[in-house]
Amino acid sequence: MAEAAGFQATERPRRRWLHSAVAALVAVPVLATAWQLPQAPAARAETTGSQPVDIAINSVSPSAPTKDGKVTVSGTVTNDTTASLSSLQVGLRRGAEITSRSALAHAAGRGGFSPQAVGQEVKGHEQEIGTLGAGAHQPFTLEVPAKDLHLGRDGVYELGVSLTGRKPRTTYDQVLGTQTTFLPWKTSDAAKKTQLTYLWPLISTTHLTAETDANLTQTPVFRDDELAKEIAPGGRLQQMVSLAKKLPVTLVIDPDLLASVDAMRKDYKVETGHGTVEGKHQKVANEWLDDVEGLAKSHEVVALPFADPDLASLAHHGRNVPSALGHLGAATDLANTTVDTVLHVKPKTDFAWPVDGAVDPSIVDVATSAGAHNVIARSDSMRESTSLPYTPTAARPIGGGTTAVVADDTLSTAFEGDMSTKEAISRASQDFAAQTLLISLQDPARQRSIVVAPSRTPSTDQAKAMAAGLKALSGDRWTEALSLEDASKASPDPSATRHVPGRRSYPASLSRSELPTEAFQDIQSIQSSVTAFKAVLSSPERVETPFGNAMMRAMSTQWRGDPEGATRFRASVRDYLNGLTHKVSLIQKSNATLSGRSATIPVTVQNNLVQDVKGLRLVMKSSQPNRLDTGKSQVITVTGGHSQSFKFDTTAHANGPVRVTARLYTADGKPYGRPMNFVVNVTEITSAVMLVIAGGVLLLVLAGVRIYLKRKRRGADEGPGDDGNGGADEGPAHPSDPTPDTGSRTTDGPGPGEKVDR
Repeated sequence: MAEAAGFQATERPRRRWLHSAVAALVAVPVLATAWQLPQAPAARAETTGSQPVDIAINSVSPSAPTKDGKVTVSGTVTNDTTASLSSLQVGLRRGAEITSRSALAHAAGRGGFSPQAVGQEVKGHEQEIGTLGAGAHQPFTLEVPAKDLHLGRDGVYELGVSLTGRKPRTTYDQVLGTQTTFLPWKTSDAAKKTQLTYLWPLISTTHLTAETDANLTQTPVFRDDELAKEIAPGGRLQQMVSLAKKLPVTLVIDPDLLASVDAMRKDYKVETGHGTVEGKHQKVANEWLDDVEGLAKSHEVVALPFADPDLASLAHHGRNVPSALGHLGAATDLANTTVDTVLHVKPKTDFAWPVDGAVDPSIVDVATSAGAHNVIARSDSMRESTSLPYTPTAARPIGGGTTAVVADDTLSTAFEGDMSTKEAISRASQDFAAQTLLISLQDPARQRSIVVAPSRTPSTDQAKAMAAGLKALSGDRWTEALSLEDASKASPDPSATRHVPGRRSYPASLSRSELPTEAFQDIQSIQSSVTAFKAVLSSPERVETPFGNAMMRAMSTQWRGDPEGATRFRASVRDYLNGLTHKVSLIQKSNATLSGRSATIPVTVQNNLVQDVKGLRLVMKSSQPNRLDTGKSQVITVTGGHSQSFKFDTTAHANGPVRVTARLYTADGKPYGRPMNFVVNVTEITSAVMLVIAGGVLLLVLAGVRIYLKRKRRGADEGPGDDGNGGADEGPAHPSDPTPDTGSRTTDGPGPGEKVDR
């Protein structure tokens, strides 16, 4: 916000203070002794930028004192030199009033010692340090009644801590180090308090894979065990939930986080790089979800679309990819179901939150395409076109029934950066409290609604700093909590901007971290394969849920800054899908030989899935149909875990090898799996050979007929009574008759003088 008036108001008191200080030094030289700073050394101290002693202000309690209370400032002093310092004394200084938010930002960025800023030392409340060796540090605590600070009207004042003493081989005291913080001062409750909405995000990265075990319960598989660390005692998400219990915040939840932790309540597995191991954190998962469920009963809950899809990436790179925007609608529907199922509360799903609140018309279009009517933007994206002397209300109608809820960028980024030290947390929380008071004092007669949207995944230290900043406002002297839903419905300021910036205004740094078009094309390709795979399954829901969720996770905001991780995740989903589809395959045949005009050729389909496959069409094609006809295709069903053979009636028209391809197809004619090739060697019997065989058979038949007729004629010529095989007398032979020589003649042999007809 441009606050020229604020700058002028700040500079005038500073100039008056400086003129008074110069006059006092000229008129009363004894003042240098009272400050324990001789004039010449003091001048040297003020002009040198280096400070031999580092001062850390670790706490200011309370953050905003009452007029009858006390202020306690504690911290440490550290000797950064290589020599001992002596005659050291820590004192508190009350600096000038800060009258605008821009002046506060200027003061926060100022370094070095500035007498105008740190002001005069508050007498009677010093702490003696004595001697501090090289590299040594010493804690300090200064307690001062608020009345001794001589604070004037309500506002924000700089509060300084200084260390005076002597360097080696010097005989006078000088300022060896200073540090400042900000002290909000409000003597009574505001008549119209600033309404403050603070978003408290419960969001994590993607942890679940698309893979599940091939059992009845489909045991889920996690990419790693990092989520268990986050929700365990002391972990980031555990701390976020614990801190929020006593804070007036709005919970902004990614339902995928709830679904992932809920999956950990039961049996689950974790990838290790060498397979999977059994998950062991069911107890931690139950405890964390129980805490979140309890928190949800007392706090407003806003659910983002499932897996927190990257709205800007979708708008800039995905909207022209078929079906990409369809995932956003499904993610919104799933968000409501997931939160209701896991936490047993109905969340607000009418809010979209682009990364860092950066918006342009295409982002707004995508954000509202799934039904959201409120877009959480930020004031460094939707900048004010005119110079307002105050911070306007967050809600801004932007057309089409959509409201931009514009979060304050200064407050939203107040706790970013390294918050690992008490000093950093103290300074950030005092700055946050000071900013909110200045907002309230900008126009005390005008009540405004302010929204704070911090980082999506604050660190544990940042979360603690955020909590400290909100606790600094716990007295509710100039702020009061407001839900996000009510903030979106607040009366908009007619002077506030409602203009959504164009595409060219979108930050280049955010553009560079977006998911590329290729990512959405990859997602679309995987989805098409999933759709084809589901069509052949008897229980498609076993595939639809894990892969549908994986597609949403593949376009998550959390892939920003990790493009390689996003690529690996999509590749793992595709590889797992390919592995499943290949479980239904054709068993390779060896080459076959076909003798004759027709034969049956079996083709075996193997189903290693746990469920049946149906509706697949098995087709066998000949590379030379004029030589080998492979018959009609067949619609098949194969039971899970079994193999089944299907027979094709083939007809041969010519000799020789013929290449045959067997392949499965889906009902809509798309190939399924890999083809199976083999060779059929046709050895058909020719017509010439058949004629030779037929002629031989005919000759044999004719010879047999001739022999039969000849025997019959001979029998008739011999007549009755002839003693032979054909004799008519069947009485006993006379004893004097000779015995036939059976060894030299057969009963059918020729008699003496007969010729054998061959």
